[in-house]
Formats: sequence, structure tokens, C-alpha cells
Amino acid sequence: MASAATLSPADSEKLSKLQAAVSGLTQISENEKSGFVNLVSRYLSGEAQHVEWSKIQTPTDEVVVPYDSLAPLPNDPAETKKLLDKLVVLKLNGGLGTTMGCTGPKSVIEVRNGLTFLDLIVIQIENLNSKYGCNVPLLLMNSFNTHEDTQKIIEKYKGSNVEIHTFNQSQYPRLVSEDYLPLPSKGRTDKDGWYPPGHGDVFPSLKNSGKLDALISQGKEYVFVANSDNLGAVVDLQILNHLIHNKNEYCMEVTPKTLADVKGGTLISYEGKVQLLEIAQVPDEHVNEFKSIEKFKIFNTNNLWVNLQAIKRLVEANALKMEIIPNPKEVDGIKVLQLETAAGAAIRFFDHAIGINVPRSRFLPVKATSDLLLVQSDLYTLVDGSVLRNKDRKDASNPSIELGPEFKKVGNFLSRFKSIPSIIELDSLKVAGDVSFGAGVVLKGKVSISAKPEAKLAVPDNAVIENKEINGAEDF
Repeated sequence: MASAATLSPADSEKLSKLQAAVSGLTQISENEKSGFVNLVSRYLSGEAQHVEWSKIQTPTDEVVVPYDSLAPLPNDPAETKKLLDKLVVLKLNGGLGTTMGCTGPKSVIEVRNGLTFLDLIVIQIENLNSKYGCNVPLLLMNSFNTHEDTQKIIEKYKGSNVEIHTFNQSQYPRLVSEDYLPLPSKGRTDKDGWYPPGHGDVFPSLKNSGKLDALISQGKEYVFVANSDNLGAVVDLQILNHLIHNKNEYCMEVTPKTLADVKGGTLISYEGKVQLLEIAQVPDEHVNEFKSIEKFKIFNTNNLWVNLQAIKRLVEANALKMEIIPNPKEVDGIKVLQLETAAGAAIRFFDHAIGINVPRSRFLPVKATSDLLLVQSDLYTLVDGSVLRNKDRKDASNPSIELGPEFKKVGNFLSRFKSIPSIIELDSLKVAGDVSFGAGVVLKGKVSISAKPEAKLAVPDNAVIENKEINGAEDF
């Protein structure tokens, strides 16, 4: 814990007042209280890690291993079963679907063929367990926002051959910016008084929930952590095999940057250690360099593989001091602060930590309805719960899609398509205004469709639109 000595007298006073207020909060556990006070103390002591730009080195292939160089798997189902019996899959399930106009956990949005993110995840693991006769359990880390709904939703998987465990990440009080007191101690005891402190909290929460020790006692060795909305994050046996053979305690999957990912965190070698460099840590004068695809060619997919014993060792030693991400918000006109951490930043605390430079197909997040359009189209097919890219697409990258605000909510999005257009040969699509699509539409090349203000524009059934700008019905 940051000793009070590193704090100014004013900050020490802030901290002791905060401690007194937090000790009176009955809604959270002692572990959560000390974790929170610890985080605020570190933040106040300003131990923010400044990166010396001149010390940054590009990681070698030993540190960021090319996926193609991984050893092939032994062609023996019994060996594969041994590997899988050491694995646990953990999906970060704390997010709500509010940005896409849905209530409840984001993982229950329907992605394809009437199946939700969660359905697909369960089907994938069911297939592994059936095929190899292994027992890979699924863990869902919920937040207080998604806990109750998730408990109800997973009832439907009771008959499956996947053991599903849930646990909650920490619940921390929002800090009032003005005086650093917890919002709930000022009477805001509803959900708005609290926040989940980012996915860096996965490690202490796994330990505090008792799940970590239980898994270790069952002989589990590695956890594969991924966002529940990343459809590309399926279990990869070659990666698991590599980590077990090389005794890597931590592995971050990275993938080549495109212009869409220039803000994503990247891996660097720094003072002999591999670490994550986030845009927030970059000095202003180097931000453009950070965003360039020439110098920093890869970014973090947030698919992480971590050794369970190593998590236990580091959490018990209170050694995971990840960079703190301050997230200012406003609740009913009161300025508050949320302090968060990210799981990727933990990489520098683990022994023999590596990155693996994986194919882009392992990164297929659905953050908005434009992503939904991609994965529901003929660009992808569904096999055993995995969303696979259509081989007929010649271009390695996906088309860029920009949909106007009329398409933002899932319900509105779905009501505007009689069927999802064919986009195998599409480069880019821009849609603006009150546009709807008929059935069997084919889009190719660069397409822009915008309805005039106050006017409706319906793309007719079976229309083929190639390299065209459409501003009214007369353009079809």
C-alpha cells in the first residue's frame, strides 16, 4: 500500500476522511473497501508511471511471438484432452447493452441465427467438451449491473455439458471530485452511487470470490480471459500448448493495427520487461507517432491467457499495481471520478510474459450495429458456435461501415432491413437519414446512400448497387 509518507498533508487528510466514510458503507465487503482505499491512495500519491519515450523498444519475436511460428498440435486426442483439462474460459460479462439500445447484459443481444453472444460461447465450449471428453468450465465475471439478469439467463443452459460459474467484480463507490468523499455516503445509495472498476479487477475478484482456489484445486492451470462481445475469441489449442510448454505466466494476443485501431494499446519492451503502452500514457508530442502504423504495428485484442498459480501469488502479495485510468463522470450535476484499471496492463508483473501476434480473425468485437451488420451478413458463416469468415472475400480487411443514428439501436437497425445485404464485395458503406433496405440487396465497392431531410428512402428488393452515391429514389 502506498504509505501516507508519499502523500501531501492535504491528500493524507483526504484519504483518512475517505477511509472513515468507506468503513461505514455496509453494501460492500471488507475486501472491496480495502481494494478501493488502496486504489485511491495510489492515485493520490501520483505514482502514475511516466514512460520515457527514448527507452521504448520494439519487442523481438521472442517477446511477441508470430502465430505462424507456434508448434503444431500433437495429433492425439488424448494429448489434446490433457491440454484442455488444464483450461478455464472466463468471459468479461459486466457490460450492459445500453449503447445499442438494449436493456440487460450486452451478452444477450442476438448476434446471428437468433443466437446471442452467450449462446455462441456455450455452444463453442460444449463442442470442445463433447469432442475431447474434457471439462472446460465457463466463468462469467459480472458487475452489479449484470449479476441478477445473468443468473436468470444461465438457467437455460442447465442441460448443457458446460459447468457455468459466475462471480461479481468489485463494486466501488464513485468519488465526489470536489472533496474525495464517496457518493453513497452522501445519500446516493442507488446504483448511480457505485461503479465497477474496469476489467483489471478480474484478478483480485477471482481470488476474493473463492473461484481461483477452487479451480486450482481441480488441477486447472490457465484461464483464457476475453470480452464477451469479441466473437473471434475462441479457444485456441496451439496457444495453450505453447504456454504450457514454455511456462509463460501471461500471454496477450495482439494483432496488426489497421487505421481503425490507431488508439488501441500496444506492446513495447521497456527496461527489459514487456509492457502495455496505452494512448493515455503517451506524452502529447508523441501521440501522432503512437498512432502511426509504421512504428507501432500491433494492438491489444484483450484476449489474455494467464496462469492461475501466478494470479494467486501476485494478488496475495498485492503486487498487481496496474496503471490507474481516471474516468470523470457526472451524476445529476455532481462531478464524480471513477478510478479503473485494465487487465492488459498487468502483463509487466508476470514472469515470462509474452504477446502472440494472432490473425485478425481472433478480433471480431461487436461494439455497434455497424459491427452487427458485418457478422449477420454473408461475410460470415456460423460453424459450431464460431463465426467464420467467408473464403470468397478477397480483401483481407472488412468493409468499413458507417450507419446514421437512425440505425443505432438494435431494434431500429433490424426493422430497417428486410434481409441483411450481401457485402462480400463491399469496400465501404455510408448510410445517412431515413433509409430502409429491401430483401436480397447486393452492395459492391464504395456505396453511399443518404435520404434527403424529412424524406424516406427505400432501397428496392434485389437492387445491386456498385460504386454509387444515392441521394434519392431516382438514383436507383
